[in-house]
Amino acid sequence: MHQFTIGIEEEYQIIDVESRDLISHVSKIIEGGKAVLSENLKHEMHESMIEMETGICQNIKEAREELTNLRRHLINTAHEQGLRVSGGGTHPFSNWEHNTITNGERYNKIVDDMGDVARGNLIFGLHVHIGIPNREEGVRIQNVMRYFLPHVYALSTNSPFWIGRNTGFKSYRQEIFVKFPRTGIPSYFNSLAEFDSYVELLVKTGTIDNAKKIWWDLRVHPFYPTIEFRICDMPLRIEETVCMAAIMQCLVAKIYKLHQQNLSFRSYRRLLLNENKWRASKSGIEAHLIDFGKEESVPYPHLLKELLEFIDDVVDELDCRKEVEYAWTILENGTGADRQLKVFNETGDLTKVVDYMISETEYGITHGEMAS
Repeated sequence: MHQFTIGIEEEYQIIDVESRDLISHVSKIIEGGKAVLSENLKHEMHESMIEMETGICQNIKEAREELTNLRRHLINTAHEQGLRVSGGGTHPFSNWEHNTITNGERYNKIVDDMGDVARGNLIFGLHVHIGIPNREEGVRIQNVMRYFLPHVYALSTNSPFWIGRNTGFKSYRQEIFVKFPRTGIPSYFNSLAEFDSYVELLVKTGTIDNAKKIWWDLRVHPFYPTIEFRICDMPLRIEETVCMAAIMQCLVAKIYKLHQQNLSFRSYRRLLLNENKWRASKSGIEAHLIDFGKEESVPYPHLLKELLEFIDDVVDELDCRKEVEYAWTILENGTGADRQLKVFNETGDLTKVVDYMISETEYGITHGEMAS
């Protein structure tokens, strides 16, 4: 079987200990962590965000181990600098207007091109790369995978607040990101050639300078032999990140396996898929998603059960049953958004929500005797 390698990128919030607001101190963490983490930490567009990425992992166990070590070092480094880091797709009350843009050619160009749309994009996501046999197969997998994006996304919903407001969404992050061009669920492409000619047209006309400016929820990566999932909010607990990555890996493996057996999967129009994405964004795991085959709305747990049954024959081959089945724990305990809302409903205090987000991000990660 093809080796469906895993690479994970997590975007963390950098939080001030006193105010619990975001603070533009990414350079402190990168400087403080460079001895151990220099290869794994990156600047992002806002200085109150830090991206942490794994290397190429051969399986989910290896990914989990590396993520745990990296997160431990990141948390330690933040503590040493008198800071905290947190998961979450948005900060509950920070205002983008007060957050500094990272000074760098790439980010300056994006802000020049997009103005306040770029400045206001103060959101935090989870990106997962799964290795694919080749780009032609990648486009075929991308076409099928579009259907499952809302199902995975619902599990990750973790951004109910924006600039101090309860937005009424479980994932408001996607509603912010939609202002960017070339986002959302990708269109269907008949072939790699058709996909490449689309990219070439955008480059030729000066619309983009390279294919990394295509920010879809799922994309065949322009430079690596991977398919990249970009739809998920940044989770809180490490188990949640690992669970999402395991499900994504299984889906890629299963769809590839079907193609090898000349079995196809019915394709649905992006217009329909977007309806499910909207429902997942609004209600997370409490959503009723549309089952297009039956033409009816179905409670999310039923669709999760179907999804896990769909991938069941590759789960043991990839040795990730425990990680995949953590999805039921998410269903039982609520997503990050559900848990954030519970804390807010009990306390009425968004700083307490941030406290909770920090403690969940540190959950199960040993970092000495430091208090959060």
